[in-house]
Amino acid sequence: MNPDPKKPAAPPRDVTAPMPDPLPKLNQLLAAILPANRFYAEKLSGLPTRFESLAEFTATIPFTTKDELAADHEAHPPYGSTHSFPLEGYHRYHQTSGTRGKPLIWLDDPNSWTWILDNWEWVWRGAGVLPGDTAFFPFSFGPFLGFWAGFEAATRMGVRAVPGGGLSSEDRLHLLKRSRSRILCCTPTYALRLAEVGLNIGLPVSSLGIRTIVVCGEPGGSIPEVRRAIESTWQARVFDHHGMTEIGPVSVSSMDQADLLLLRHESYFCEVIDPDSEKIIEPGSDQTGELVLTTLGRHGSPLLRYRTGDLVKPVPHGDHFALDGGVLSRCDDMVVIRGINIHPSAIDAVVRSFPEIGEYQVEIDQRHALTELSLKVETTEETAADLAHQLRSTFSLRIPVSAAPSGSLPTFEVKAKRWNILK
Repeated sequence: MNPDPKKPAAPPRDVTAPMPDPLPKLNQLLAAILPANRFYAEKLSGLPTRFESLAEFTATIPFTTKDELAADHEAHPPYGSTHSFPLEGYHRYHQTSGTRGKPLIWLDDPNSWTWILDNWEWVWRGAGVLPGDTAFFPFSFGPFLGFWAGFEAATRMGVRAVPGGGLSSEDRLHLLKRSRSRILCCTPTYALRLAEVGLNIGLPVSSLGIRTIVVCGEPGGSIPEVRRAIESTWQARVFDHHGMTEIGPVSVSSMDQADLLLLRHESYFCEVIDPDSEKIIEPGSDQTGELVLTTLGRHGSPLLRYRTGDLVKPVPHGDHFALDGGVLSRCDDMVVIRGINIHPSAIDAVVRSFPEIGEYQVEIDQRHALTELSLKVETTEETAADLAHQLRSTFSLRIPVSAAPSGSLPTFEVKAKRWNILK
C-alpha cells in the first residue's frame, strides 16, 4: 500500500479550486449511521435526517457537547453508545487526554481508521513532507490518537518514521542525530525543551539538520513569538497542526501564510459559532468564536456539530475559511482579571518574546474577592522585572513575576500544564 518513494506526494489542495459541496456527504453520513448508532438515534429522534440545504441541516441538527459524551460514557460503560456498527468490528482503541474531566474512550473500525490516516497524510503533505523523508517522534506512545495516527500515516506514505519513546531528552537528541532525521513532530514546549537540553550538552539543535517541525498539542505553533523562538533555535520551518482524539486530524499551517491554519474541509463540515448565543459567525467578520466540527467520513464513531471548545477567528480562504492565528485558546481557559480577558496564548506570546526565559508557571488565585494572576519564570531577577513591565504594558494590568532557578520548574513532553488555579 505504500507509494513509490520516488514519486512525489500529491501537494495540498489548491485553495482556488472549487471545493466539493459538503451536503451530499452530510446526507450520506446520516444514512450510514442511523438508526444503528444508538447515541444519535436517540438524540435525533423525531427530526428530519435528510436535507436539501446546509441551512436546513444547521437549523435542524443540534450541537453535540463533550458533557453529553461524558454522560453517555457513564451511562453505557466502557465505550459509550456512539458506535454505528457491532463492537467486534472496532480494532483501534484511543482515549482523550482527560485534561478537563475523565478521559473518553474512542474506538475506530478499519474504514474510519483509514479516513483518519488519510487526513494525517494531508497534514504531512501540507507541511511539505515527502516519501523518502525521515521523521523523528520524540515521545512515548500513550493512548492519545494523534501520536499513533501521525506515525502510522507517515509510514504509510513512505516516510521513514523513527520512534523516540522511552528515552531521556539527551538520548533522543543523539538518536535524532544518528537517524539523520529531517522532520520533527512534537509539542511546541518540547521543541524548546530539546533545544535547551542540546545547549546544555554541547549539541546545538541547529546542527542536527532538521528542516521541518510539525508541532501540535498546544497553540504555540500559531503564536508568532513562539514560532519564531523555535525556528530561530532549530533553523527549521515550523508548521502548526491541531486535532482531537474524538474528532481526528483537522488542520495544518498554510505554506504561504504562517499565521493561517488551514482546515480539512473535505473531511469536516466546519462552522464557527458565538459560544453564548450559538449563532453562526461569518468568516471575515473579525469576530472570534467556537469551532464546531462534523466528521464527514468517520462513520464508525461519528460526531455531528461537535462543539470543540476551541476559540478561533475565521477568515475567508478559497471557497471556505481558514483560522487567523490558529487556535487562539480554549473557551474554558480564559480568565477575567479585573475586567480584562486573559487567554493563555496571549501570556505565552509575551513570555516567549524573551528568549532568555526557560520554563514558566502561571498561578490564578481565586480564593479572594478579586482574582489574582502571577507568574514564576526561570530567569534572572532583572529579566523577571522586564517581563512584568511588558505584561503590564500589554494588558494594562499589574501581573507579579518572580524569578526561579533554571531547571526548577516542571518540564513537559506532551501538553504543557502551566496554569494552576487556586480556589
